[in-house]
Amino acid sequence: MPSDHTKRHHFRPMNVHVRKGSPAERKYRNMGGVPDLEPEQIAPGLPPTPTHDLLYHGGKTIPALTFTNFYIAGDSWQPSDIQNIDWALAAAMTEPTLNNVMAQYFTAVPTSKFMSSQKLPGPVPAHFSQGDVEQLVIQLNSQGKFSGFDLSTTVFNFMLPRGTVLNDNASPGGTQGGHRVEHRRRGVPEEEEADSLNGLGGYHGSVMIGGKSIYYAIGVYSETTNGQTNGIPVFDAPWKNVVATFYHELNEARTDPDVEQVINGGAASLLGWTSRQGEECGDFPVFEANPLTEVFQEVPVAGGRTVPVQFQYSNDDHGPQGPVSSPRPPAKAKKPHLVA
Repeated sequence: MPSDHTKRHHFRPMNVHVRKGSPAERKYRNMGGVPDLEPEQIAPGLPPTPTHDLLYHGGKTIPALTFTNFYIAGDSWQPSDIQNIDWALAAAMTEPTLNNVMAQYFTAVPTSKFMSSQKLPGPVPAHFSQGDVEQLVIQLNSQGKFSGFDLSTTVFNFMLPRGTVLNDNASPGGTQGGHRVEHRRRGVPEEEEADSLNGLGGYHGSVMIGGKSIYYAIGVYSETTNGQTNGIPVFDAPWKNVVATFYHELNEARTDPDVEQVINGGAASLLGWTSRQGEECGDFPVFEANPLTEVFQEVPVAGGRTVPVQFQYSNDDHGPQGPVSSPRPPAKAKKPHLVA
């Protein structure tokens, strides 16, 4: 069994969206876990899904979510992409049959409200890092872009334009490589950072400013062009992949908003809902699906149209669950057993 020092250094909850079978998946699943909570070992040949049920750790959730979209390098975006993403993501997050699945992690069916999107000026960046998005959050906050929002219940989405490569480097500047000391502080082992050319689709987190958390999510424009895959392309149009990525991130953000604090060394009791393996509600469905179209599907919403989503994990079903007609019963808030 690893030493306590190794556990603290290695295990961390997930806050990412990664492509099945990719280097990014291998990296984050190898690190996945909850501090001081021993991952269960699965006996060969037994169905693994129930061992990935989500546990409530005592942290914050956001039952009434507000979100808005910021389009980086906004002038480079096709207006039709922005229109489609804004409409479909708002429709998915407010669709009763989808929220009925998520109801089990709250005391009632959760709600969601979309506020109109904004285009951010500037050129298309070749790379964008976690340090870059956190720096952008600080900048926009100082410019008053977040005024009027309740920061305790809002997630700010940052949409990367076509061609930009996302990575998880903790330092600003976009490019990968180096900065190992900063990564060790954030709980990431000394290994190559993950990027969207190797399976990373997006992640969510928070920035602490003036004693308050500002929540964000960031994702790539997932597509395959000239034989190169960026992000997690599943659907027949890139904008649909963007919607599915941010549907994943927003559901994880409202069930586990303070995961970044735990990754940075905070107590595991700050977590909302995660599995023993550190997976949030959107993670195991991607890991389990083969092919991905088992959990990435276009589903009907009010008004007779369809939207592209990624199915989320349901404790009630012990696996990924699509739309349901009635709210799933409350998940049992199992008390995690701490490692002695």
